[in-house]
Amino acid sequence: MFSLNLRLITIDGPVAVGKSSVGLLLAEKLSFQFFDTGVIYRTFTWKSLSVGLTPADVDALVALSQNTVFEFAPGNGSRLVVLVDGEDASRHVGASEVERNVALIAKIPQVRERMVSEQRRMATELRLVMAGRDIGTVVLPWADLKVFLQASVAERAKRRYTELVERGVETSYESVLTELEQRDHNDITRAASPLKPADDAVVINTDGLSLEDVVDRILALVRDREHLC
Repeated sequence: MFSLNLRLITIDGPVAVGKSSVGLLLAEKLSFQFFDTGVIYRTFTWKSLSVGLTPADVDALVALSQNTVFEFAPGNGSRLVVLVDGEDASRHVGASEVERNVALIAKIPQVRERMVSEQRRMATELRLVMAGRDIGTVVLPWADLKVFLQASVAERAKRRYTELVERGVETSYESVLTELEQRDHNDITRAASPLKPADDAVVINTDGLSLEDVVDRILALVRDREHLC
């Protein structure tokens, strides 16, 4: 489809805005690899819990992060998976215990620094779409194209609620909305890598847009950047 000079595309935005769905489809259309940076934090959280650590064990968590070997391998389609000390932990990263602890472990500055260094190492080797909440600002500020997705918290809560119901999870829209509001607050106000668009990011409001609509808008940006190269 394209003869690309671009190598790195970042997609940032708040939780449940559709970063992973957009990033994966975009990567497939461009024949890039796709990586959701939340996976490395969830993988490390699983590793930490499996050896008996809790978010309160800050020094031990920092040491473990330094001594853990991370590798990135092809998964389904364009998606990359994380191997931790040679083990694919994909089946573990969605566990409720991981979900409860990942934000607490991920906010430890030295742990984030270790994860960022691994993500940067990966990005030197691949044509890559990377999605997260600080990729354009912190992880890959030199990326060729930076996109920041936005949507109202009500719209994101509706999407997340529908997704959870389809997976058989018992919940309510109100509880999902409350959780997203709290996570938005935590992401925006955290001291380490707060959620915000990069100065040179293209902001796309996804309210009322389909997945294909959003990807088409990003593909148009890719065409424009290629024309300028």
